[in-house]
Amino acid sequence: MDKKTLSAYLNHAQSYSEDWLAQPEPSDMYEILKKFFNLNGDTADIGCGNGRDANWLSQNGCKVFGFDYSDNLLEIASQNYPHIQFSKAILPELNQINNQFDNVLCETVIMHLSKEQIIPAIQNLKRILRNNGILYLSWRVTEKEDARHTDGRLYSAFSPDLILKQFDKNDILHFEDKMSVSSGKRICRLIYQKN
Repeated sequence: MDKKTLSAYLNHAQSYSEDWLAQPEPSDMYEILKKFFNLNGDTADIGCGNGRDANWLSQNGCKVFGFDYSDNLLEIASQNYPHIQFSKAILPELNQINNQFDNVLCETVIMHLSKEQIIPAIQNLKRILRNNGILYLSWRVTEKEDARHTDGRLYSAFSPDLILKQFDKNDILHFEDKMSVSSGKRICRLIYQKN
């Protein structure tokens, strides 16, 4: 992942966590997860941040494992949700993860990768998914050129086709390109089933 982005998530973990918790609940995402995830299954939350979504998954029956690069976010997540196991892992490699899961959630993370890292990241998200498992993948859309937030976070600009071409069309159960209810930003959401 981009070094400035990693540094931002280490150095601003508390303020990001407070901001995420102050936003409206991402009810539109949760409705998609209710529809497609195996809510009794082992579930990986990749880029779990402060654990908010991992906790929702846990409350809805999943056995959840949260993964993030930021030690500071992992500490916040562990304090907020001690009933969930949180561990360090980083995209695109996810070398720290050897298990496979029934569900994999990767919510608005891959846009922080360089374009060259996106395809390997998707390959590794598929690798940790069991056969017939479900991947939820979303990303914030940046138009035209890469952008960098004032805090250092990278937002890569790429066409949704870059992502869609990494999946067999028959295995994509859902795709949408819309404004997020919780963040007010344009995002794409994809549901893929591994066959």
